[in-house]
Amino acid sequence: MTTGDDIILDIRDLQKVFKVRRGGKLHEVHAINGISLAVRRGETLGIVGESGCGKSTLARVLLGLSSADGGTVHFNGKNLLSLGRRELSAVRTKIRMVFQDPYASLNARRSVRDSVAETGDIHGLFRTRQERVEKVAEALERVGLPADFASSYPHELSGGQRQRVGIARAILPEPELVIADEPVSALDVSIQAQVLNLLADLKTRLGLTLMFISHDLGVVAKISDRVAVLYMGDLVELGPARELFFDPRHPYTELLLSAIPRPDPSTRITGAVEVSEPPSRMHRWTGCPFRDRCNRASDLCVQQAPDLREVEPGRFVSCHHV
Repeated sequence: MTTGDDIILDIRDLQKVFKVRRGGKLHEVHAINGISLAVRRGETLGIVGESGCGKSTLARVLLGLSSADGGTVHFNGKNLLSLGRRELSAVRTKIRMVFQDPYASLNARRSVRDSVAETGDIHGLFRTRQERVEKVAEALERVGLPADFASSYPHELSGGQRQRVGIARAILPEPELVIADEPVSALDVSIQAQVLNLLADLKTRLGLTLMFISHDLGVVAKISDRVAVLYMGDLVELGPARELFFDPRHPYTELLLSAIPRPDPSTRITGAVEVSEPPSRMHRWTGCPFRDRCNRASDLCVQQAPDLREVEPGRFVSCHHV
């Protein structure tokens, strides 16, 4: 395990396998393939990749919403995967989630006050009814909503307001780590920047560590300090956001960046790979999972899976031909 006060979350060889029945046969889908990743206290770590790459599965395992099939997850030095129910419940006030769909994540029959206060109610964080009212009002004000929104219901709010309520619910128990899973993908573009700025501001004011999950590299570039790129359940590249976006080292990262719309077409990354569908997850493969989409692929890529290695200080890449 990585040690040091600057590491808040230390993931080692994490694995998650789903069993899926297709055509009368039971298949194993390896959603997370031995990912190892350390999250630094106070940073924003972006997690990017195509749909199905394992981003949301990773978040669910970290939150205890889905079990792991191997590896360890240390949060502040404690292995979350070995904790009992009571200990894990206490930790969940320190790791909170902001969900993708701000309407589906809120109970339509509950007021904003009850939704925001839910975690406090479950974990006994309020000593009096008045303290409950005050804590909810404080959380709403921190996300830019007036205290009288507490009596509203989700259907009375706009999409951006509902997502602010979701963020208020996440920060009310004073967490240390917030995992934001596609938090702006369901919002209008005009509202996305406001929510991104809010998350960045809260991170600074409240001393949060933020994991920001998205398929949109343009959004991730605006908020992240470092970026981890996932492909088919593997971590294929990790590094400082600015360096990774201006000088991608893995061909899959090049593919993702080449798909970002740019005002000046001459600045687009060219010659990376042809845009194509990823392979089926219904079978295991040997070698590099990206080889069939990569113009650098060689016989070595077919025979042997590359290890994630440090190619320069702070830059990690899983590729035989960096």
